[in-house]
Amino acid sequence: MSTTITTSNSILRARSKQETLTTTQDIKANDAGAEFNIATDAIVLSLPAITAQNIGAEFTFRNTGADAANIITISPDAADSINGAVAAVSSGGTAGKDWINTKATSTKGDWVTLKAVALTEWYITGGDGVWASEA
Repeated sequence: MSTTITTSNSILRARSKQETLTTTQDIKANDAGAEFNIATDAIVLSLPAITAQNIGAEFTFRNTGADAANIITISPDAADSINGAVAAVSSGGTAGKDWINTKATSTKGDWVTLKAVALTEWYITGGDGVWASEA
């Protein structure tokens, strides 16, 4: 009698793409599902404009820099807003306003996940650390 062994690569399928960013740049819609690790100070990451084709796109941004040494700025398209809160800090939901992991209070491991849920609206689906909305 023969023996059949079934294997699965489900662990590989369950992993999200990890990318380390070291320069200011535009995030591409086709990078949806990626997690971005940032250890370089003063990086600005521009989100793609929300369209009917990329509603549901989700991105995670993680501060991997030293404590109190790394500011990360996430910038939506001028017509789009970031809505929600991390801890008790609300993003404000104003079109074109950045979402910032503040340098003085940043901690290695701070993160935020944003999801495009409607035209012109990114929503915070999770996060940790001290973040602030652009004034």
